[in-house]
Amino acid sequence: MRRWVLFSLLLFTLAVPFRGTVAAAQEKGVLRVITWAGYAPQELLDRFTEETGYRVEVTFSNNEEMISKLRATRGGGFDLAQPSQDRISAVVSQFGLYQPIDFSRIDEDQIDASLLEAVKKNTRVDGQSYAVPHVYGTEGIVVNRAKAPDVKDFKDLLDPRYAGRVSYRLKRPTLIGMGFSLGKDPFALYNDKGAYQAFLDDMEKTLIAAKPLVKTYWDNGDQLLQLLRSGEVWAASAWEQAGWKLHAENPDIDYIAPASGALGWVDTFAIPSRSQNLEGAYAYINFMLRPENAAFFTNRETYGTASKGAIAFLDEEIKDNFNRGLPPEVLAQVNWYPPVPAGIEEMEGRTLDKIKAAR
Repeated sequence: MRRWVLFSLLLFTLAVPFRGTVAAAQEKGVLRVITWAGYAPQELLDRFTEETGYRVEVTFSNNEEMISKLRATRGGGFDLAQPSQDRISAVVSQFGLYQPIDFSRIDEDQIDASLLEAVKKNTRVDGQSYAVPHVYGTEGIVVNRAKAPDVKDFKDLLDPRYAGRVSYRLKRPTLIGMGFSLGKDPFALYNDKGAYQAFLDDMEKTLIAAKPLVKTYWDNGDQLLQLLRSGEVWAASAWEQAGWKLHAENPDIDYIAPASGALGWVDTFAIPSRSQNLEGAYAYINFMLRPENAAFFTNRETYGTASKGAIAFLDEEIKDNFNRGLPPEVLAQVNWYPPVPAGIEEMEGRTLDKIKAAR
């Protein structure tokens, strides 16, 4: 997933003043945005400045840096941030870094309803929600349908019929995806560590028993692409971008959302607690989620957008990918990552180490 590759590229921050109607920008002031690289195309920022009069200053960052910078200023320094949805409620509860969203100022009609409700739920603190969805990505299955037509869910990667022809990562999404596929709800167990450990124990036994079926545990995108491209692997857990890239080369290979639901991450819009430009922040959120603007982003970056009308403005190949792999009815079944309670990832890490070490 290119989103994770960005981590190695985001070791710097860059404040960029954008061109626009200078007089208007001086009149309305500055909007300070901290976001991921690629999420604020200059062409869109130029349009925003011309339309609203706000000059935009962008700082490129990632989740960890956003938290660090906002903690250092106690929620100041920026007017708008773009953290992942699972990195919001904890820092609100502990540090008060963000303020509740005033949804009366959000054009909710242009946002996918299921995605909006998921983000409201997963960022709720004391009855108030703290984010609006912007960008999403999913993990499901990339399958060669000519070789493995019956693969429809994560658990099918455990089928002896495909021994030596499947691959997945020894990472936490595999534990969670397999759990959903086998009829469990890992996220519902997060707040009961005893129950979650019992779930992990079951996954440990299942994945150790399946080790002889696995061609290899892939650990980087290039390796995954080559395994599927060469035909060594017929089905693998992977991100939609990988499947769509291979589909363009070989129509037999494609991304599918598992029957039990794909796993999904969401990057959001959140307003720091000491934002000095609320009017500009809400204007920016609505502007970026306007269908034609959201489509401009997706056509360039290929990530999904929360703007439900954007599909009408997508390039034909990209539109076809989303229509095949992530239409609205499939998007509504995605298992979105919620905030992770303290200690859960350490528990998962111990389980994955045991699976890796088993013979």
